Amino acid sequence: MKIRSIIIDDEPLAQRVIEKYAQDIPFLEIAGKCNQAVEAIEILHQKQIDLLFLDINMPKLSGIDFLKTMKHPPLVIITTAYAEFALEGYELDVVDYLMKPFAFDRFVKAVHKAQDILSSKLTTEEQPGTSDHIQEEQFIFVKSEKKTFKVNLNDLMYVEALGDYVKIYTHERMIVSYQSLKNVETILPPNRFPRVHKSYVISLSKVELIEGNQVRIGEKFIPIGSNYKMEFEKLVRSA
Repeated sequence: MKIRSIIIDDEPLAQRVIEKYAQDIPFLEIAGKCNQAVEAIEILHQKQIDLLFLDINMPKLSGIDFLKTMKHPPLVIITTAYAEFALEGYELDVVDYLMKPFAFDRFVKAVHKAQDILSSKLTTEEQPGTSDHIQEEQFIFVKSEKKTFKVNLNDLMYVEALGDYVKIYTHERMIVSYQSLKNVETILPPNRFPRVHKSYVISLSKVELIEGNQVRIGEKFIPIGSNYKMEFEKLVRSA
């Protein structure tokens, strides 16, 4: 699987470092370079991009503000010299946060995180000619410490963010996995598994009750965030 990426950074040296590192990763393709975030908009409209290497401190529009403008952004690896933006970056569900200057091994680790997410996403996609509906046998693989669990989508109840980790609840178990909630959201069918809060993705079929700004799944009451309420209500009406 080839990962198509673009570099968004106003420092030519930083662009060259990423390009040089990318040359030694066979599955990583640099499809474009931008000196400003606004320049990336046209590329994103013209090409299918899987991954952004995004600087923060840039003229006209910062990397963080640019990321906030996108409703469905590609995966993002932040590359910056400013550690104080790390928390805000992770709140926006970036794959990783690389502090300049970063070594090649650290770069490879970040890219492999993106590769794992994209590979998991492909696992859940239907093959050509199959039904539009998600079949019962569909599943995802979830890494937890040194184990990899197969999670059937019909068994998944909800996913809860826990710092740099997520807690994945099924009928049988709870799995703690080192990844962001955004990563999990990316690999799940959105019509079946909507995000209802900055800390929760739920299975729509497991919702037993909607009351005010919360839903009940089993014995768990899960809040509906104001930023997600409208989309969730639309999904419920169309179900």
